[in-house]
Amino acid sequence: MKNSLLGVLIIPFSMYAQDVPKLSDDMAMKLAEKPLHCIAQEYPNKTAHIINNAGEVSLSPKVLHPSFYGCFDWHSSVHGHWMLVRLLKTKPGLSVAKDIENILDHSFTKENLQTEADYFTKYQLTTTFERTYGWAWLLKLDQELIAWDHPKAKLWHQNLKPLTDKILSSWKSYLPKQTYPNRTGVHPNTAFAMAFAIDWARANKDKDFENQLLEKAKYFYLKDEKTPAYLEPDGSDLFSPSLEIADLMRRVLPQKEFVQWLNTFYEKRSLENIEKISVVSDLSDYQTVHLVGLSFSKAWCMKGIAKALPDHHPLKKDFQKTAQVFLSNGIPLLFQGNYGGDHWLASFAVYALED
Repeated sequence: MKNSLLGVLIIPFSMYAQDVPKLSDDMAMKLAEKPLHCIAQEYPNKTAHIINNAGEVSLSPKVLHPSFYGCFDWHSSVHGHWMLVRLLKTKPGLSVAKDIENILDHSFTKENLQTEADYFTKYQLTTTFERTYGWAWLLKLDQELIAWDHPKAKLWHQNLKPLTDKILSSWKSYLPKQTYPNRTGVHPNTAFAMAFAIDWARANKDKDFENQLLEKAKYFYLKDEKTPAYLEPDGSDLFSPSLEIADLMRRVLPQKEFVQWLNTFYEKRSLENIEKISVVSDLSDYQTVHLVGLSFSKAWCMKGIAKALPDHHPLKKDFQKTAQVFLSNGIPLLFQGNYGGDHWLASFAVYALED
């Protein structure tokens, strides 16, 4: 069945999924097990610390990052914490709620988070540390705490503030110097990070940061057209570069302008390609398993884009249905791999499952 406006190949939903995945209490429990098990697991660990001298060789992940040392790498620990905060906030009746609270109490101590903030000035060559993927998830974590009217959330937010302020300062300093966007499908993707940053800026009423982000987003992407999404994905992508741009621009442009932009951004062959489910040949491979995360990030982008489109736009229902196809594909795979996926995929799933 062809879409008359864009020539989109519509995927019959019944061909791919019978049950629409939901973030039920049972699903939340299964997903929560992943970060609950890995947040305190220090090894294996992929540190991003640049060793400046022999004295730093013996520094362990936990010494460098007492709050976010687990889950294989810093950014996965950060968004694992975001996920636990989100579940504790939205599903306080979970049987593991107390376990989650205890973990957050330990991670979000004033002392630990001050050490995390000091990392950016104590050591040399840390200005690019986790730029900008980890920065984006840190702001998402802070945004979640700010929007939660709970005594502990207020304390955790206050304790997180030195680190949040450091990330914010670094980002505001970097953005004017960022001449080109990173259009990759892995962590440094610029559009993904800017979307989360805009959400944070709006939630915190930081108009200066918001305006800086909006202008840079337009500079990077407003003139994009006929995006070559027919070439996606690369072999270790966890993002669709084109969908991340579209998901950003729906935050940047008024609806009418966004529709006009989107209609020139995608061609038929690119739309057909991004709606295909990627083949994940080896769930145990730490890079190939990124393609499971690609299903989740595609789902949340398509849901967000669909929400921004007017009812008559042919991509609205198409993206809504296709997002559910990706979720139905990704959820079973999440539970079939090893630590390469266990340390991070659950938080992607939670974000994609929510409306």
